[in-house]
Amino acid sequence: MTPQLIDPFARAITYLRVSVTDRCDFRCVYCMSENMTFLPKKELLTLEELDRMCSAFVLLGVEKLRITGGEPLVRRDILTFFRAMSRHLDSGALKELTLTTNGSQLARFAGDLHAAGVRRVNVSLDTLDPDKFARVTRWGRLPQVLRGIDAARAAGLRVKINAVALKGFNEDELFALTEWCAAEDMDLTWIEVMPMGDLGNEDRIGQYWPVSEVRAQLATRYSVTDLAHRTGGPARYVRLEETGQQIGFITPLTHNFCESCNRVRLTCTGELYMCLGQEDMADLRAPLRASESDAPLIEAIHKAIGLKPKGHDFDYSRQRADGQVSRHMSHTGG
Repeated sequence: MTPQLIDPFARAITYLRVSVTDRCDFRCVYCMSENMTFLPKKELLTLEELDRMCSAFVLLGVEKLRITGGEPLVRRDILTFFRAMSRHLDSGALKELTLTTNGSQLARFAGDLHAAGVRRVNVSLDTLDPDKFARVTRWGRLPQVLRGIDAARAAGLRVKINAVALKGFNEDELFALTEWCAAEDMDLTWIEVMPMGDLGNEDRIGQYWPVSEVRAQLATRYSVTDLAHRTGGPARYVRLEETGQQIGFITPLTHNFCESCNRVRLTCTGELYMCLGQEDMADLRAPLRASESDAPLIEAIHKAIGLKPKGHDFDYSRQRADGQVSRHMSHTGG
């Protein structure tokens, strides 16, 4: 299918990330406040509306659909949505249906996700220390997540671990996490902490551990080879020759990845964010609900893509969180 969504900078938009809920059973310190006020459920798109919305994007050439949250697997009856999306996999219009999860519910849902056509999941995991895990997630328990990862792999899902690089928190686990992922045949991606949401008591500057330093530390123990591999996301990849594993780096701060951006983000209320690091958004819920026809929605999608900016402005170089956006990461989707 020829992509129909081309932004003002000639980038084809083929990747949609969809937040199906702003709720989560964790309260990770870099993502949410401990005492969050969540959206009234009536404001959320229904599962049927999410189906219509995503199907419109697939019709317009989106080939990759990533389901996020909050924690997507805490949304009631979410498997109904995954099963509905599988028809686009069967038709060949959709090349990949996947999700990002904290892993807490994977033990329950891994088999059903695989049956719906999901083949890969990203699991957010920043530490292998149970006490540190409880501290960074506030409400999470590490053994539950590890059981979920085991269940996912047993169900035939390829698991990639996403770790947020947090200075003074998981620096000392760099090699432990690397070796654990190698032993379990899982890829690992390190992500720089982003300036999103009310900082509250969390010091983003103090947390900031550039992944360029992560890479440099890995090079003290391993032979690191740059890879040309791309997955349609923002990560840049290397291979550790001694283990053969792939390590990704997502660096919105030390390396701006906007020039090849092919994605947009849809919130659980139908707001389309054309850029993770900008406040501009388009309301797609109104045209969706205004007509039984998808024509107004498709027109609104085209108009929104025409407003996609060239890039974002995250910057810590002046020792403040320049470019910070006010919404929490859980609002837009991770």
